[in-house]
Amino acid sequence: MDKSKSSDSKAFSAALRLLTRRDRSETELRQKLKQFGFSLTAIDVAVEKCREYNYLDDHRYATERARSLMRTGRGVGRKISLDLHRRGIDETLVQHAITAAEEEFPPASLLQDQLQRRFPDFDYATADQRERRRVIGFFQRRGFNLGEIFDIIKNGGG
Repeated sequence: MDKSKSSDSKAFSAALRLLTRRDRSETELRQKLKQFGFSLTAIDVAVEKCREYNYLDDHRYATERARSLMRTGRGVGRKISLDLHRRGIDETLVQHAITAAEEEFPPASLLQDQLQRRFPDFDYATADQRERRRVIGFFQRRGFNLGEIFDIIKNGGG
């Protein structure tokens, strides 16, 4: 019994160290603790304690991750969705996080700002096919939908 208490305590300490470095989803934390060789029971106890003390909150994590990706221009929409799913966030939280982030950072405004910053001299009317593909691909890889991209780049985006 004493040994399991010690293992639980060590798992919780390891969890705190991991969460001190950066916020994580519950799935990510469980995976890391498993990699460290802790038992499933010790991991469950550590995760539950972290949740209890509000050190671990998938809702908060998903919202902040979505906001960060949008604020830095690294992702919107489906790119955020894929990123959060890969981190073990369930669909309901993913959709809530994306909606909240899009209210703060409207995708059309982000696309417009990035177009002006990354491609200040781009003009759809005079650009050749290669340049158009390069610009459109850049935004598609970040999760913008094709309709939004064309709306912005054709109608005075640059």
